[in-house]
Amino acid sequence: MKFVVDKTIPFIEHLFEPYAEVVYLEGKDISFENVRDADALVIRTRTKCNAALLEGSSVRMISTASIGSDHIDHDYCNEHGIHFSTASGCNATGVMNYVFAALYGIAARKSIDLAGKTLGIVGVGNTGSRVAAMARHIGLRVLLCDPPRALAEGPDAFCSLPELLSEADVVTLHVPLSDTTRRMADDAFFSAMKPGSLFINTSRGEVVDEPALIRAIPDRGAVIIDTWNNEPYVNQDLVQMVDIATPHIAGYSYQGKQNGTALAVRAIARFFGIEALYEFFPETPLAELEAIKLNLKGMSQGQIASILSYNYPIFSDDFMFRMNPAGFENLRLNYSYRREFYVE
Repeated sequence: MKFVVDKTIPFIEHLFEPYAEVVYLEGKDISFENVRDADALVIRTRTKCNAALLEGSSVRMISTASIGSDHIDHDYCNEHGIHFSTASGCNATGVMNYVFAALYGIAARKSIDLAGKTLGIVGVGNTGSRVAAMARHIGLRVLLCDPPRALAEGPDAFCSLPELLSEADVVTLHVPLSDTTRRMADDAFFSAMKPGSLFINTSRGEVVDEPALIRAIPDRGAVIIDTWNNEPYVNQDLVQMVDIATPHIAGYSYQGKQNGTALAVRAIARFFGIEALYEFFPETPLAELEAIKLNLKGMSQGQIASILSYNYPIFSDDFMFRMNPAGFENLRLNYSYRREFYVE
């Protein structure tokens, strides 16, 4: 067998060599010439798996170490019998950490009182659910908008998007990119938000209409952006306009990377019957990399901000990106994965 593997996936080197010929490449450099005789691809979001890459190849399985799959042409794969899997939920806690480090960090910087405020979560999957749990833990009111879940489970726990936008003091997006979510945050979306409310996007860049966001910034209390249109060629003017800007690293926790690689490897192992890797999980070599449990109940806003900043000094990431927006890819590739924190 032959596997083509994105060499930037952590913890993956030397895993498959006993079972297959393995070719390691940068994700953006994976091409038809590399995959024409490959049986499997192990990738991240930088590899676009469509007809241009796959037509005439021997690829039978694609495993992506990412939560999303909008870089994979589902219809093409289904029509040609190519199986694919994602690492759904792998970095949900890491993204939750980012949201609250950013929220409490910018609230401290801009003297925003979060007491009694309402957090509106658009998209309540793995990540949105963790964000909701953390918000409730620290005493914020929570509004949830997720039309597919509301349809499947009943509307009682959810609200409509107009209701959320009109009531939320903070709006955070955690939706997948699809035909229904692409550029959902447009002029009408921002106009419906409360004056002075905060906006956070850590989902996919293309769920935001960036020209509309630029027009809306003067009416926002703060804007926090981790994902961008046209990555890695981001709008450098917009980077300087928002309050916190980072290069798509919200989910870049040590545990998130362990989870993502484990899920990607296990999917390949089970598809090809490599039993030795069915339960693969990367080791944690240092105790200081282990996730840490926090109990923030009853603490003041300042105490919470201090603890979150200690565990994730997000303004360092903002500074590094703001100084060199053109270095988007290098900042991601050379990122020092942070340990996660969680609450129960």
